[in-house]
Amino acid sequence: MTKRQIAYLACTAAITVSGLGAAPSADHRTVHRVYPGQSIQKAVNAAKPGDTILLSPGTYRESVSITVPGLTLRGSGARPTVIVPGPASADSACAKAGHGVCVTGTDKRRVAGVSVRSLTLRGFKKNGLWASGTDRLLVEGVTSEKNGQWGLAQERSVRGLFLHNVAEANGDAGLFLGNTVDAEEGALDAKGAVLSHNRLLGNRIGVTVRRLRNVTVDHNEATGNCTAVFVVGDENKPITGALKVRHNYIHTNNKYCPKTARLPFLQGSGIVLTGVEDSVVAGNRVEDNVGKSPMSGGIVLAKNFKGALNQRIDVRDNVALRNSTADLAVQDTGKGNTFRHNMCAVSEPAGMC
Repeated sequence: MTKRQIAYLACTAAITVSGLGAAPSADHRTVHRVYPGQSIQKAVNAAKPGDTILLSPGTYRESVSITVPGLTLRGSGARPTVIVPGPASADSACAKAGHGVCVTGTDKRRVAGVSVRSLTLRGFKKNGLWASGTDRLLVEGVTSEKNGQWGLAQERSVRGLFLHNVAEANGDAGLFLGNTVDAEEGALDAKGAVLSHNRLLGNRIGVTVRRLRNVTVDHNEATGNCTAVFVVGDENKPITGALKVRHNYIHTNNKYCPKTARLPFLQGSGIVLTGVEDSVVAGNRVEDNVGKSPMSGGIVLAKNFKGALNQRIDVRDNVALRNSTADLAVQDTGKGNTFRHNMCAVSEPAGMC
């Protein structure tokens, strides 16, 4: 037997899947292969930090809870691998809450380094993916569609990466990042969270960033939503800010969404900031967003319902055209906001184009 044959057999042995699909790799991490009809949660429960749960093509009917650091949950591609709600009798906290995949740590002990990749989450009552108390969560190549509230959502977390995902036809935001959903607190430092190269289609809001600092939203496409990008701050301190909204393609977000207890009806809004400080909106292409909502328009510094002001927002090098009621709009009295080198036709007040 040649050295090459010996090396090949050794490599093959390292990745062979046996029994329930567990096999050690060269660095003693394990790949747990799951097939349709088998339990993803059972494989997760057997996994150790650094392991991978690899889903074969097919449909899986369950909710999945992850608390193991460094775990990867990976499908065989978003189209072939679909997770949908399981039996109504499911007793896990994730299933009872109406979520598809839950990644959960705590404020004191965040679960770190989890990855969710290459699968679809569809039709959950609440959120396709719900993450709380995480550090360096990676969500990549995931489609989250037709979920009741948010497609992909994260709170109380830092350094999250949401890359190359599709969020479509979700009840509220396709992508939601916030400080917390159950308390009134100041903005959390997200420590460089990134939302990049995602597609947001037909949601109520494409991307919501709420009460956070140090987040980048770049190179995303949003169309067919009521509002494409909504950056939300309020009177609490620290103030929402140190954000970058750059190089996004935002067009024809003209779906109508009725008012809520906190917001007026939404329609025809591109990028909306409310109660935000020290942030940059640059290099975006914002076109054909048309509506008659108080926040309709291309790039809008909106009046906050609690009186918080937008301050020191740098709006520059954007192309904003054919938006109504204006391509650029300032609705509050915040100080230090600048508009430079934008291509637009109509601004409110006049003179910013």
